[in-house]
Amino acid sequence: MNSTEALKARQSIQPAIDETIWADSQALGSQLQLLRERLFPPEAEKQLRRFSSAEVAKLIGVTESYVRHLALAEDGPVPEKAQNGKRAYTLDQIHALRRHLTKGKTSYVPIRTAGEHLQIIAVTNFKGGSGKTTSAAHLAQYFALRGYRVLAVDLDPQASMSALYGYQPEFDVGDNGTLYGAIRYDEERRPLSEIIRRTYFAGLDLVPGNLELHEFEHDTPRVLSDRNRDPDGLFFMRVSNALESVGDNYDVVVIDCPPQLGFLTMSALCAATSVLITVHPQMLDVASMNQFLAMTSQLLSVVREAGGNLGYDWMRYLVTRYEPHDGPQAQIVAFLRNLFSERVLTAMMVKSTAVSDAGLSKQTIYEAGRETMNRQTYDRAVESMDSVNAEIEGLVRQAWGRAAA
Repeated sequence: MNSTEALKARQSIQPAIDETIWADSQALGSQLQLLRERLFPPEAEKQLRRFSSAEVAKLIGVTESYVRHLALAEDGPVPEKAQNGKRAYTLDQIHALRRHLTKGKTSYVPIRTAGEHLQIIAVTNFKGGSGKTTSAAHLAQYFALRGYRVLAVDLDPQASMSALYGYQPEFDVGDNGTLYGAIRYDEERRPLSEIIRRTYFAGLDLVPGNLELHEFEHDTPRVLSDRNRDPDGLFFMRVSNALESVGDNYDVVVIDCPPQLGFLTMSALCAATSVLITVHPQMLDVASMNQFLAMTSQLLSVVREAGGNLGYDWMRYLVTRYEPHDGPQAQIVAFLRNLFSERVLTAMMVKSTAVSDAGLSKQTIYEAGRETMNRQTYDRAVESMDSVNAEIEGLVRQAWGRAAA
């Protein structure tokens, strides 16, 4: 038997690779659905934990004793009282307390005012594993916790951020249920307002993602080759136009971009007012980022020449999964700071088992309670995450012409 005949014999015995991959996909999807149903039964909805008086005081910017005084006097929303006598607030109640305390010149409600433009933050990286989705999800929740009106957009077909919010992409997100439904080129396009979903996280809405988003990558080349296309409907304007249609309802939009430089990512970058590039401080990741930056620059220059708006309020690099005692990582961070100076955020997202442990139950560190893990580990993770996000909040407020919070 020659080599060709041997190959044909093996192929006749083994299933085709596409069939094997499809079978694996279906098996894995079924098991993920079973796991999800164990964590969150079909009749149950994912809910956000309650917050202690100390956490409420920190979020609003008042003293803990003042929060306790308001609760005792039943001045404002009345928190739930546990058996141990401690009071706990829902996030809805925290937002209500902000509004209750806003009197005269003192405002605890940070939503944007007339003249302050919608902040659209594109979180992106060319290489997977850089902490992009983790950064985007925590950033969106941070803004919501502090009283901003937030829209999280999952533009990644892998839909990890959607899964974090309790949506299994292949089961819970139907046709035209992603941003693709609002940016597609045909008559099936629908308003973004019909696609947006409320979440259990008060003040934070979601545009979920799934594999349907790939359709935009397939449709766009065909439309670009059509000489009779609508010149006002170019691909790089579609995400911007969709977000503009709901802009009055939000202060901050956080877009989790795909980990590749396609038409979706380019459209998000053209819609953005700010760009956050995550980078893991390893030499291979930095080398990959170099290729990403070069390709992005070349493609964006073409978009700019075609009339795209590329005026950003800010662009920053965020060091993620940083290990403080890792010497080579420290050298790479110093290398990046020397090259890019203030464009590298001062705060870094420290690698933490607390974030990983929270992720096992599809939670962020902001959702997980302090009592669910080692308290020192939890506190360090929250401090790191807050430092990063507070620095970004400062950039947003600066873009609005406000003082730091």
